[in-house]
Amino acid sequence: MPLLKPLRTMSAARSLKTIRLYAISRIGWIKKQQAKLSAQERDTPREYLNRESHYLWGKRYLLKIIEREAPPFVDLQHSTILLYIRPEAGQEKKQLELDEWYRKLLKKAISELVSSWEKKIGVRVNEVGIRKMKTKWGTCNREAGRIWINLELAKKPEEWGY
Repeated sequence: MPLLKPLRTMSAARSLKTIRLYAISRIGWIKKQQAKLSAQERDTPREYLNRESHYLWGKRYLLKIIEREAPPFVDLQHSTILLYIRPEAGQEKKQLELDEWYRKLLKKAISELVSSWEKKIGVRVNEVGIRKMKTKWGTCNREAGRIWINLELAKKPEEWGY
């Protein structure tokens, strides 16, 4: 047994050396990708104000906030997203309502896709969830049959893969 530990350590050291050499050999490509990422246009934080730009399926819409004493509601009309909300609602509540609207639309689009792909590749999905993710567009747990999709995909054009 004492002989196995040095062998594992040597194997791990060899693996790290191999990874390091590979990374060094790809340094040009890595720097190019980093520059591309840095140059990408970033969304500015939303303030949820009238005439602010918001996106759905890659198309730009202007937000129109309509204050009224009734439950919140979001509607899409032509090039405008109408957000019906109570007058005292703050930025967080407006964001929450819009996020829920995006979630509902994305869930519908994804469920249609999942049904179609289940038949094509012969798998069964037990659960599809939508949540905000900082670094991924989605995840899949094959054992649990669960798929998580990033909420931000509702804002991206269809050619992004759905």
